Amino acid sequence: MGFLDKLKQLVTGKNKKDNDQYLSGFDKTKESFGKRLGGFRLGFKSINEDFLEELMIVLLESDIGITTANEIISLLQKKSKNYVVLNFDEVMDLLVESMAEIYGEEAIEISLSVSPTVIMVVGVNGSGKTTSCAKLAYKYLQMGKRVALVAGDTFRAGAIEQLSMWASRLNVPIIKGKEGQDPSSVLVDGCRYAKTNNIDILICDTAGRLQNKANLMNELSKMKRVLGREIEGAPHYTWLVLDSTTGQNGLSQASIFNEITSLDGIILTKMDGTSKGGIVIAIKNILKIPVLFLGLGEGLEDLKEFDLNMYLYSITQGIKDVKEDGIL
Repeated sequence: MGFLDKLKQLVTGKNKKDNDQYLSGFDKTKESFGKRLGGFRLGFKSINEDFLEELMIVLLESDIGITTANEIISLLQKKSKNYVVLNFDEVMDLLVESMAEIYGEEAIEISLSVSPTVIMVVGVNGSGKTTSCAKLAYKYLQMGKRVALVAGDTFRAGAIEQLSMWASRLNVPIIKGKEGQDPSSVLVDGCRYAKTNNIDILICDTAGRLQNKANLMNELSKMKRVLGREIEGAPHYTWLVLDSTTGQNGLSQASIFNEITSLDGIILTKMDGTSKGGIVIAIKNILKIPVLFLGLGEGLEDLKEFDLNMYLYSITQGIKDVKEDGIL
């Protein structure tokens, strides 16, 4: 059984609603990545220079990046040496298998045993950070957790109001201050509220001013200090929200934030709005930071836990479509 058939077998037993959301969320990537790979079927002879050149173009245009693309191609070539003759389907199996190996282990356990578990959410303005805080709150509410939000982005105009609207819609408490207030003081209030009100999960929104790296570093460092002072081990997680439509610029943002404050994971938003889903592999491979959640739509329920098998299955559906539809 080839790797793509194994992927299909692995995802078939998963929740159908989740599968459908993955497939629809990666529809644009399927068109630009999977179907373009499927188009190589016509005239395929071997893994020769022409094939590798075209493959490199497809990988780069999916935002996998030059470093990761080179590693994938090198691994594909290495694997192909074990075969005397390779047909097109076998090459595609080896390619997707190589992508999976380059991504590496995906098993990331998010422990929520500490109460309150404090999650600090960081990211630049416009990335979908505040909305992601609300979607996380919704997710944990569905798990039966007691959740509170902290409006720690006191600098962006409208940020406090935006999170307050989400809190009202979700019927969860929100701890907030005034625009321009020291965000660390708001986080202190949030921690104290969480401790006295038996909150399970405290989700802290933060400012996303990347223009001044030194100031942002000082702000986030101070936030971490005050959180740790109020609640032992806090923040238990620091997650970066990235807008997937920004492509390789997102990789640069992740690198900068990881320098400023050690990141535990990535939330990639707006995946349904881009045809360049390869950024998922690039981030994990280059920065060694796992992708934890994907935004696959605008609804509260559209923030999905990252599943490597579902991801690879979704973006490579185009290969099968080309074969079955005869679109060459």
